[in-house]
Amino acid sequence: MNYQQTLDYLYTQLPMFTREDRKTFKKDLTNTLALCAILDNPQQRFKSVHVGGTNGKGSTSHMLAAILQVAGYKTGLYTSPHLRDFRERIRINGQMISEQTVVDFVTANRKNFEDIQPSFFEMTVALAFDVFAKERVDIAVVEVGLGGRLDSTNVIMPILSVITNIGWDHMNMLGNTLELIAGEKAGIIKPGIPVVIGEHQPDVAHVFTKKAEKEGSGICFASDVKSKVESRKSKADGLLDVSVTADSELHTVDFQLDLTGTYQLKNVRTVLTAVDELRKQGFNITDEHIATALRQVKTLTGLHGRWETLLTQPLTICDTGHNPDGVEEVMKNIAAVNYEHLHFVIGMVNDKDTSKVLSMLPKDATYYFCKPNIPRGLSAEILQEQAAVFNLRGRSYPSVQAAYDAARKAAGDNDLVFIGGSTFVVAEVV
Repeated sequence: MNYQQTLDYLYTQLPMFTREDRKTFKKDLTNTLALCAILDNPQQRFKSVHVGGTNGKGSTSHMLAAILQVAGYKTGLYTSPHLRDFRERIRINGQMISEQTVVDFVTANRKNFEDIQPSFFEMTVALAFDVFAKERVDIAVVEVGLGGRLDSTNVIMPILSVITNIGWDHMNMLGNTLELIAGEKAGIIKPGIPVVIGEHQPDVAHVFTKKAEKEGSGICFASDVKSKVESRKSKADGLLDVSVTADSELHTVDFQLDLTGTYQLKNVRTVLTAVDELRKQGFNITDEHIATALRQVKTLTGLHGRWETLLTQPLTICDTGHNPDGVEEVMKNIAAVNYEHLHFVIGMVNDKDTSKVLSMLPKDATYYFCKPNIPRGLSAEILQEQAAVFNLRGRSYPSVQAAYDAARKAAGDNDLVFIGGSTFVVAEVV
């Protein structure tokens, strides 16, 4: 098989939750463990940092990987989903693995796939761990795909676990209360392994402290660290200027961040707390390494879709925030932009509670409803009907690109075009 045939095989022959529905979600680690056993347990042959949470885990993973890379460590990075190219999921020092690597892995293990019947995600995790072990990375940053306790990545024994926050997402699989969701996320806390929690949320903090106590793991809430993190948008180069002041030492360190959404301040605090823990474990990471990395996270790691400017006239921005907490942050950033009229290109998937998100959107915008090109995509016409309940007005379009083209054509030079609602919508425009 060539590369395209290999991808076709993966997408059509193996179940893939992100394209289909909850029936492909397996509450079990058996398949991943079986695949890893056949591959001589590659997950045991490299150090790792495990990153979970509802929002911000992707940005946090990419920032940590960039810092480790700049500090001189050969760094693996596993994330999901991809936006344009399957190989975005697996990188070493920011470089995607080769197409031939994917082909060779599938070819060599096709019989194993047929015997074990793993999901798309289970196969991809096994591929990533196999690559990281063979390439002898110094450390890999591994992002949780869904949940934590039963996520396929949870076969690793990391040197540090990181959980950014807890919010409403994937309730049909993780639970319909924040406590239940937190319990699933807390499943990545391992015996004796320290854990950094990004946000101290009163409703769920006890879930993490109880789990950490049970496992004998040191726990730190990044938001409780006595430091002040502030930002302002740099007019000179468009970067986000970040100042971090440690109250106890009256010491201020200034960074510039190329991820310019103001919600990244929470992620920066989490990342810096994680770096402090890695330093305690012997990693040589200086403030200069951090500053260099944060200034070029997108260049170093290939991250896209986080409050990303696509055009300047009219100003066109996309963001992958898609659950209530993520959309709340997006709305804060939109409110900080000077524009005459908002043109909102929006598409969603059919297993989300659209009402919560739609209720948060501005009523004075013009909406361009579309369906992301995946089986789980919600019909543009249905989305338009649901939006009308919240007095959101606009037209439906046959594709994301058609909606985007219509918004750009209608927008004036001083207007704002925003594209979002789903990661899969953003994937079609970046």
